[in-house]
Amino acid sequence: MLLSNIIKAIVLGVVQGITEWLPISSTGHLILFDEFLKLNEPKEFMDLFNVVIQLGSILAVVVIFFHKMNPLSSNKTKAEKEDTWKLWEKVVIAMIPSVVIGLFLNDWLEEHLQKIFPVAVTLIFYGVAFIVIERLHKGKQSKFANLNSLTMQTVLIIGCFQVLALIPGTSRSGATILGAIIFGCSRYVAMEFSFFLAVPTMFGASGLKIFKFILKGNTFTNEQVLILGIGSLIAFLISIIAIKFLLKFIQTRDFEPFGWYRIGLGIVLLAYLFFI
Repeated sequence: MLLSNIIKAIVLGVVQGITEWLPISSTGHLILFDEFLKLNEPKEFMDLFNVVIQLGSILAVVVIFFHKMNPLSSNKTKAEKEDTWKLWEKVVIAMIPSVVIGLFLNDWLEEHLQKIFPVAVTLIFYGVAFIVIERLHKGKQSKFANLNSLTMQTVLIIGCFQVLALIPGTSRSGATILGAIIFGCSRYVAMEFSFFLAVPTMFGASGLKIFKFILKGNTFTNEQVLILGIGSLIAFLISIIAIKFLLKFIQTRDFEPFGWYRIGLGIVLLAYLFFI
């Protein structure tokens, strides 16, 4: 059983690492894989696992963007340090909507919407949204071509879009990227701000999940700690590859292919649900 769980944790770590940063919904994919690749663990632990292994993905962002995110770097000028502090101020402001609303709705949404049908519908809906928005904005001049130019009002709006990611199948990165593009960000700025916003948001979500897990009287077995560690490590390594791929991809392409992928996957899931 242990070997089986380790292999499954590795697979889920790969899925998490790929889907966290591509706008195709990591939580949605993990829910789907859980239908066919169940770990031999209680549901409460699996709900925790699907959130906590995201920490591995977040560490990948910290490693890749450490210099840009570090306001105390000795290699930065005074002006660059001030810009970094302002960036973190914008990230904190963007977090406010999801913190306030997520605390009230997260448990209810998890209980009622972490199922194949809502995930499939959400995948299709935002797939269509990506295609439509990309086509509407094709050739348009971006209002915000770098992170420093982002206004506080704009980042708060982006934070409101992040709230949509509470619904499984949405994609946290997908929701924030869509919101950023709609309100004038270039694709690269939208993607980069989404990366930075993910760091405190997902650290907070993982911490809250662990706190609630323990508060209910649950404890971790040695096997569960091992599974969490392996899943997070694989998610970290795969996320490094996925982030670098996306950074290169978006320099010459747009997000429309991800919209078509979401629609295709959503249709396959609906077919599975109703005809198999």
